[in-house]
Amino acid sequence: MHLTLLPYLAASGELKTKPTQHSVKELQSIGLAPDILVCRSEHPIPDREREKIALFCNVRKEHVIPAYDLKTIYQAPLAYHLAGLDQAVLDAFGITPAPKPNLARWEDVMDRLTHPEGEVRVAIVGKYTQLEDAYKSIAEALTHGGMANRTKVRAEWIDAEIFEREDPAPYLESFQAILVPGGFGERGTEGKINAARYARERKIPYLGICLGMQMAVIEAARTLAGITDAGSEEFDHEAGQRRFTPVVYHLKEWVQGNHTVTRKASDAKGGTMRLGAYTANLKDGSAVARIYGTTVIEERHRHRYEVDIQYRDQLEKCGLIFSGMSPDGKLPEIVEVRDHPWFIGVQFHPELKSKPFAPHPLFADFVRAAVEVSRLV
Repeated sequence: MHLTLLPYLAASGELKTKPTQHSVKELQSIGLAPDILVCRSEHPIPDREREKIALFCNVRKEHVIPAYDLKTIYQAPLAYHLAGLDQAVLDAFGITPAPKPNLARWEDVMDRLTHPEGEVRVAIVGKYTQLEDAYKSIAEALTHGGMANRTKVRAEWIDAEIFEREDPAPYLESFQAILVPGGFGERGTEGKINAARYARERKIPYLGICLGMQMAVIEAARTLAGITDAGSEEFDHEAGQRRFTPVVYHLKEWVQGNHTVTRKASDAKGGTMRLGAYTANLKDGSAVARIYGTTVIEERHRHRYEVDIQYRDQLEKCGLIFSGMSPDGKLPEIVEVRDHPWFIGVQFHPELKSKPFAPHPLFADFVRAAVEVSRLV
């Protein structure tokens, strides 16, 4: 199967097949002959062009598959089926007869996307907003959460640095939920802290992921627990001087499976991350235990810094509940705010496990909470 591009020349109003012909010729020169050509195009491919490509590239006409631009990637399975790609693959392998494909779940996905029953706006307050693909997995997980609720999620990116200079209220008051994603370094973190405070005080659904959880903990430590200089060791390391009381610290060792992993002082950054899947135990009766429907979960991590467990009692007295912990009880994995409609911070990355057919429960419930807010407006 060979993917090619059919460029469109607006001046002449025609698709050009020569690039595809030359591409196939180059493949044939090294002994490769494609059975199927998938042709990317912004414009409909006329039958005569498909016939020309089939003739000059020595493939069957029905194996020249158009691949048009789509409104969403989730439309691709249905579009390729209508274009005959699955049948072309069966033909290439000589599989006949073949059972009729069941595309019901893809049809359900598209129905949920194209016929939503409502809409919510979610503010993503991050530091990489100039490159929206940096948060692509989060955007898709929000889409999956929208599917679970038959709701269109309109995610909008806001540069966290704005909130270091200006009041968040004028920017955030029209949103039904706020999400603060992960990131590295100190830039924009004070803005994320202000966004977390706005969500906590205004009772707006808040989801903090990785750094977003750490900023929520720092905000609670400063505002509720009276640790006015609360911060992260990460920021002190970056600045080269001690400026904060580190409620978030650089983890030296942790348990993975049955083994204790210890960082060496000489470790370079590339070898110091807590990576991969780890188990967490959830507190009975907590919001996250309700959302997950269990008290034992496994989630994927990618970070170097952890919330310091020694501040747990002090923070819980102020209403910040440590509702998810590592099995050894040393590493906070989830925090939530007592007496808040929906305020959860997680040290892991739930977006990495979300799927269109199985939206991550945190994202599904986060969107549900946003829908509840929209109904109250």
